[in-house]
Amino acid sequence: QVQLVESGGGLVQAGGSLRLSCAASGRTFSSYTMGWFRQAPGKEREFVARISWSRSTYYTDSVKGRFTISRDNAKNTGYLQMNSLKPEDTAVYYCAVSSRLVGGNWQYDYWGQGTQVTVSS
Repeated sequence: QVQLVESGGGLVQAGGSLRLSCAASGRTFSSYTMGWFRQAPGKEREFVARISWSRSTYYTDSVKGRFTISRDNAKNTGYLQMNSLKPEDTAVYYCAVSSRLVGGNWQYDYWGQGTQVTVSS
C-alpha cells in the first residue's frame, strides 16, 4: 500500500509558476513510476507527465517546455514544477504511482487526493 499526498496548489496569474509536491509513504517509492494527471471542470482526467524509477521522463505535448517532473527518492517525494502557466492549465492535479507496465501503458494503482491549481488571466 502507498499513500500519496499532494500539496503546492493555489491561485496564480497567467505567466506565473507553481511547484507541486507529492509525498509518498508506505512501500518503496523509488521503485515506482510516478505520474501527474489533471482534471479540469467538465473534462476527463488527462495525463500530464511521468518519471520512471530510472528518471526517464515523458510529457504531454501541451506542457512540454513549461513543466518539469522530478523526484527525490531520499525524501519519498515527487515534484511538478510548472512555469509559464496558462488559464487552460486550471485543474485539479493528481499524482499517482505505478509498478506495472501492461501493453506498453503504465497502470497506476495508487492516487493522491488532488490539489487545485487555478490560473487567472
